[in-house]
Amino acid sequence: MTRDEALELVRSHVKNKNLIKHMLAVEACMRAFAGHFGEDENLWGLAGLLHDLDYDKTSKDATKHGLVGAQMLEEMGGIDERLISAVKAHAGHIEALSRMDKALFAIDPLTGLIVAAALMHPTKKLQGVDTQFVINRFKEKSFAAGANRESIRTCEGLGLSLDEFISISLDAMKGVASELGL
Repeated sequence: MTRDEALELVRSHVKNKNLIKHMLAVEACMRAFAGHFGEDENLWGLAGLLHDLDYDKTSKDATKHGLVGAQMLEEMGGIDERLISAVKAHAGHIEALSRMDKALFAIDPLTGLIVAAALMHPTKKLQGVDTQFVINRFKEKSFAAGANRESIRTCEGLGLSLDEFISISLDAMKGVASELGL
């Protein structure tokens, strides 16, 4: 599957524009970490872009989120099993075993925290945000409470400190800031 095909698939199944922006942010981060680890940037990027493909279909039953998306991808045929596994793992349906699974699991909530930090920054832009600003927001438990800090901290299982993980993610998101509207 090409990126254009994946993006078309996302736009045909996901109606919420902010959710699509989230998926683009996760894609950018996944590509950055693939590059960091010497992995397949296209595969990792597709995992990030497609991870919430089933969100509209599972919004009334969150327990199926990730499973329905994985099934949708399986039924298409020709989709790398590692990508399907990452979609399942990001939602906690299977253990995150591969580096790609672990990265997606940790990146997913971090992008929300970074977006929330940018929106409360005086500039309201990602370019004005630095790693320390995000770290400070991370430490505020009531700030972006939906961004699961424990999931984000699993970045340590990738051999990355929280600071390094946030820095790479923030830089990746700055690279697509115009697509994110930030």
